[in-house]
Amino acid sequence: MEKNKSIDGLAPRRAKKPTNSTAATKKPVAKKSTAKSITQKKTIKVTKPVKIPVQEKSVQLKEEKPTPIAPEKFEPATNITEDFLKPTQVFDFDEQSGELKAAQDPTESKPTKKSKKQKKPMSKKRKIITWVALIIVLLLIGGAIWLILWGNDIIAKITGGQGTVFDLFVETYEPLKTDENGRTNILAFGTSGFDMSGEEYGGVHDGAQLTDSIMVISLDQATGDVAMLSLPRDLKASPTCTATGKINEVYWCNNMDGENEQAGAEALMTEVGDILGIDFQYYAHLNWGSLESIVDTIGGINIILDEDINDYYYTGSVYEAGTEYTINGIQAVALSRARHGTTSGDFSRGASQQKILIGIKDKVLEKGLSITDLLGLASTLGDNLRTNFSVDEMKTLAHLASSFDFNNMRQISLIEPDPLMTTGTINGISYVLPSAGVGNYNAIQKYITKMFSSDPRSYEDYTILVLNATETPGLASTEKSTLEEAGYDNIYVDDAPVGEYSEGYTVYSLTDAAPGTKKLLEEKYQTTAKSATELPAGIPTDYNFVIIVNSDNSN
Repeated sequence: MEKNKSIDGLAPRRAKKPTNSTAATKKPVAKKSTAKSITQKKTIKVTKPVKIPVQEKSVQLKEEKPTPIAPEKFEPATNITEDFLKPTQVFDFDEQSGELKAAQDPTESKPTKKSKKQKKPMSKKRKIITWVALIIVLLLIGGAIWLILWGNDIIAKITGGQGTVFDLFVETYEPLKTDENGRTNILAFGTSGFDMSGEEYGGVHDGAQLTDSIMVISLDQATGDVAMLSLPRDLKASPTCTATGKINEVYWCNNMDGENEQAGAEALMTEVGDILGIDFQYYAHLNWGSLESIVDTIGGINIILDEDINDYYYTGSVYEAGTEYTINGIQAVALSRARHGTTSGDFSRGASQQKILIGIKDKVLEKGLSITDLLGLASTLGDNLRTNFSVDEMKTLAHLASSFDFNNMRQISLIEPDPLMTTGTINGISYVLPSAGVGNYNAIQKYITKMFSSDPRSYEDYTILVLNATETPGLASTEKSTLEEAGYDNIYVDDAPVGEYSEGYTVYSLTDAAPGTKKLLEEKYQTTAKSATELPAGIPTDYNFVIIVNSDNSN
């Protein structure tokens, strides 16, 4: 090969200096190869040697006439070494078409083949599902926050700030406070209106904050005994903020602006406690709205009254004694207010209120409350109930409810069997007064002490007949003395008729009017009382209990 010949159609690396002023160029001769080569004549005027990058040897190409490159597009290289090493163009061979195609710049990112694990683009349906799920989660979070705030507000209203909604989900119980006799006394009082301001039928009643319903609930956590007592609203009380001086004014006189619930409630607890001779641990203030909501939430209640009521023109309440009625919330409100067309006025109204409470108790135990019922009830009670129970104490009360003897809940009357109260007029004003005289509550307090005792023998009326079925004389009298020492009274003795009797002691219960005494006798003699139908022939049946002694050994 000659020294100045071109290689593969490329210009020589160096050119000889021309001998004259006119630059001469020689026609490059392409090197022969098995493939057809493409030759091109180029006339390039240069003033300085230009280094042309060497192209890689190409594979067989289709013969294609190249497009001439205009000379003015070439510029002298500024960096000879770098320009020589860096190819100006790279081609890829397409096996299917047999053509050369420009390869992608290696500096650019190359798309990689999709792997099996690579996620597919999210479809429109999946996007909608994702957004719906996100919205649901946000709603749940927002609902939880709202429920906490709403619950805290309700708890704060009901308990006077004694706890939060989180306390409801913690299984902790706080024992209920008791008096010196071990009983828990609750003062439940009601004001008119369907909210705490006294709103009713489009306006606020002038006497909306008068406590026209006053009820005492006394319970024993150990025995499950529950007793109720109602006080008439016209009962003469200690001097109040008015010239009237009735007990229904006490709460209002100490909470006129409605901003001091606790002061009004505590003043009423003190007044009622002084009259009855007991100490109160708790109070519960309700209004018509709470009563209506409770009754409607549980689906109405059933009541049976002990007297006829015909208060059609005032409250629309008309009922016959001994007949069972199913009433709704607003009917319960009307009955709780009815005092006209009754036997004893306010005393009859108090008895009706106790019947309503028993009806609510029966329906709750029968039906139970769902979560929806509880939430709806809590919302209403939050605006219509005030109490000094803490959250833990309310949970304790609910927990103990199963042990309370609600079926034998006792209704205590202050006019039967002996009238401890009467009506009278002072300075032209009608009052309810103690039968013993104005301000004389001694007989009432003695009676309440007996009726609020945790020992059923003190408030249940009963008689006991003890029979000696042995040949040993005096065993019945000995047993009577033993019973009296144990706290029983109204005991009679005799010999049992000739017959066959079980060994030891046999107890017969001939009444359902003294369940507490029956339970105590069963515990004492470690037996189950038999019914009146099992009583042997010839034994008198005009006693509440019969005890047959057929053993020389006494307990």
